[in-house]
Amino acid sequence: MNDTARQLLARIEAIDTAAADNRLRAEAYQRVADELKDAMGSATSPDGVVTVVAGPGGAIASVTFSERARETDPAVLSSDVLRAIGEAQAAAARMQAEVVRRGLGSTEFLDRVLDSDEQLFGAPRPAAPAPPKPTRAAPADDDFDDFSVYDQEPTR
Repeated sequence: MNDTARQLLARIEAIDTAAADNRLRAEAYQRVADELKDAMGSATSPDGVVTVVAGPGGAIASVTFSERARETDPAVLSSDVLRAIGEAQAAAARMQAEVVRRGLGSTEFLDRVLDSDEQLFGAPRPAAPAPPKPTRAAPADDDFDDFSVYDQEPTR
């Protein structure tokens, strides 16, 4: 095989590798997007009177009251509702951040969410899971649009 054929073959292999990497990334993003749609958090007031479920983006999905709600002072009930809403939204945000970390390997967003939860609610940080094992070696440079490295003359 001559040098030109080897260069062409190397370019084709690089393009195939980049395309495969892009497919894997697209699949990972789709999995993350699907999981984010289902990320829910719930919280129950300390007295067990109010339970709130929050969905993606902190949207409140449900608020339920126990039978004891009828006997609870309205000011206490109001406080319980607001606290449970905040905790449920924080739990949903933690779930979303965990989905992002698990799916894309980023921890910056998760760290910010956990720091905020710790300050607002005194919520302890969960134990960090073991990092996922990569399925293939990551390229040294994530910019797959730059194929200029393959335009260089071969060294002899």
